[in-house]
Amino acid sequence: MALLELGNIPFQAWIWFGIAGLPVTVVNSLGFALFAILLAQGALYWMAKLRQLREPGLLPGTRAFLIARVTDVPLLVAGLTVTGSAVAADPGRDSWPGLVFALVAVLEYVNYFHVQLMHDTVADLRRLMATGPRRSHLARDLARRRRG
Repeated sequence: MALLELGNIPFQAWIWFGIAGLPVTVVNSLGFALFAILLAQGALYWMAKLRQLREPGLLPGTRAFLIARVTDVPLLVAGLTVTGSAVAADPGRDSWPGLVFALVAVLEYVNYFHVQLMHDTVADLRRLMATGPRRSHLARDLARRRRG
């Protein structure tokens, strides 16, 4: 997962700015940067999780994830404000993609730090249908840190 998340950053940039030809504007770049930051945090989590499996104990870097969980919120709010304002002022290919990237970053934040939104296996979908949404892996690890 860590390598997939990290690889997804240049891959997504290539798809959207290279193949799809989205303009590299300040707004689009800002939205993409927010998205990339959250993917990088996800990659760091999966790297820490792998280390924890090899060396049982508390999740390595838990304090950094606790800080990121709090500092990401104003960063995402600011990014949404800027990209949303840009769309309102001049909607089009120079701004809409930036807002969409910023919104996906918010979804990634929720998926990593709060509720598992990604259900990409049959087992995940069965569990979702049977029990409803569940806390994300990182949220559960952070909760263990507070208890431990």
